[in-house]
Amino acid sequence: MTSRFENRIREEILPPVIRRYFSQSLCPDQMPLTSLSKFRKEALQEVVTRAYENSPFYRQKMTLAGVKPQDIKNLSDLAKIPFTTKDELRQDPWTLLACDKKDVSIIHVSTGTTGGQPIYTMQTWKEYYLNHSVIYPFLHPVAQDDLCFVALPYEMSSAGLSLHNKFLVGHQAAVVSVGKGGAYSTPEKTVKLMGDLKPTIIATSPSYAITLAEAAAEASLDLTSLPLKRIWLAGEGCSPAFRKRLEKIWGTTVSFSCGTTESGIIAMECDAQNGYHIAEGNVLVEIVDPQTGKVLEPGEIGEVVITCLLRFDIPLIRYRTQDLGCLEPKPCPCGVTLQRFHLRGRMADQIVLKGKRFSPFYLENFLMQLPEVGNWYQFVVKPGDNEQLKIRTEVAAGVEPSPELAAKLAVKMEAAIGIPCKFELVNKLERTMKKAIRVVYE
Repeated sequence: MTSRFENRIREEILPPVIRRYFSQSLCPDQMPLTSLSKFRKEALQEVVTRAYENSPFYRQKMTLAGVKPQDIKNLSDLAKIPFTTKDELRQDPWTLLACDKKDVSIIHVSTGTTGGQPIYTMQTWKEYYLNHSVIYPFLHPVAQDDLCFVALPYEMSSAGLSLHNKFLVGHQAAVVSVGKGGAYSTPEKTVKLMGDLKPTIIATSPSYAITLAEAAAEASLDLTSLPLKRIWLAGEGCSPAFRKRLEKIWGTTVSFSCGTTESGIIAMECDAQNGYHIAEGNVLVEIVDPQTGKVLEPGEIGEVVITCLLRFDIPLIRYRTQDLGCLEPKPCPCGVTLQRFHLRGRMADQIVLKGKRFSPFYLENFLMQLPEVGNWYQFVVKPGDNEQLKIRTEVAAGVEPSPELAAKLAVKMEAAIGIPCKFELVNKLERTMKKAIRVVYE
């Protein structure tokens, strides 16, 4: 049931295309497919029209490409519009503005994991309200009596605040903003709060989930004693085998959520744990050939390109994320009809060995199935040496590192991936409060 404030927002600021398709709640996964398809087409047309009319950046792009808003009649016509790149967004903080600066209500900054100057992501109040009001209850099961810990960065990045508002505004659940290793949010303090407050849902990154588990062990807190219903992972990717480790450590279901600072939420996992369901009410996802820009068919791996369907004042059209993925053509056994896709890691992190490209997630999945291997590791890349994979890793608790063990692990890993491997066993790798760096160059 909506409040009087929400009704006023809906009547006064929501675009007509939103009011035509959503009534009491913005819940695309409960819409009939025909209605969702119509909404996506009309929302795209509205976004493109406003961008052309109000954004000098996009007007110039479309003019040079010989494209006008009336040329975008169907979703497939989106391919007529040129891409938006990270480098373009780094040139001017206000590049994407299609409204007055005074209408901007919040600004986030990219994490910088892909290098270069920062990218500033801005939203007006209307867009911020929209993007945090669209909920996916079948994929994001949160009840009003849940207590949600958000152990993600709040400073500059949108990660923490985004899920914070999903839980708070979208589901009316209580939220504890524990953050991720900030000035006041140390892992030790977060563990103390977990013991005191007993969260039912935690949102964090894969590597920080391990950091918190280590802090809990130091504090003698049994994580499996917590009334956890689910952990949502965001901010980093990880393999199915790493996820299984987390589920065993925490004693709960672990699900993936996918998004970027620039686009917001992109997709979420269901309990089938077989790919992300795209938030089709929020974004349109294309998979393109990184070299040619050609849109690829479902099942083909390419670069993930995002167009935001709820950004009318500060549009983001055909944004090249530099992530790799593929669309899944088969229906999901969970029954949710939102299209799925699979992530294959960042383009910059792909490792070339003997002329073949490997995703770190693919390699990690085999590595984490070796019980002697610990939870912290690095794939070490040396320029000019692509004949073998070097793996620097901690060993599991209770396991003694030795040359014999390193040789044994190398044989097992080579049998799994078909590439010669070399293991460097270390006592402890450096912990980071930032995104975990799984591929290092030496």
